[in-house]
Amino acid sequence: MHLTAPARRRTGFHDTDGMAVASFVLGLLGLLVLNVFLGPTAIVLAALALRRGTARRGRALLGLGLGVADLLVLAAFMQADGTMSWSF
Repeated sequence: MHLTAPARRRTGFHDTDGMAVASFVLGLLGLLVLNVFLGPTAIVLAALALRRGTARRGRALLGLGLGVADLLVLAAFMQADGTMSWSF
């Protein structure tokens, strides 16, 4: 009886593509809610995806830009009303 090693899951491009898409979605959501948490998370995921060579480079760059925009929106609203949150 010949036993073979279990097939290993190959990680790489699919994981980085998922990170790129997640950074875009989180950055977009961060413009509306929880930008103090979602903005930095989008930035980190986009940076990791770009560093690991994602095939969805444009999506990662959009996620990075939206993450930065989240923090800029937060800073603008904090400056305007002096709190850590904002509302409509």
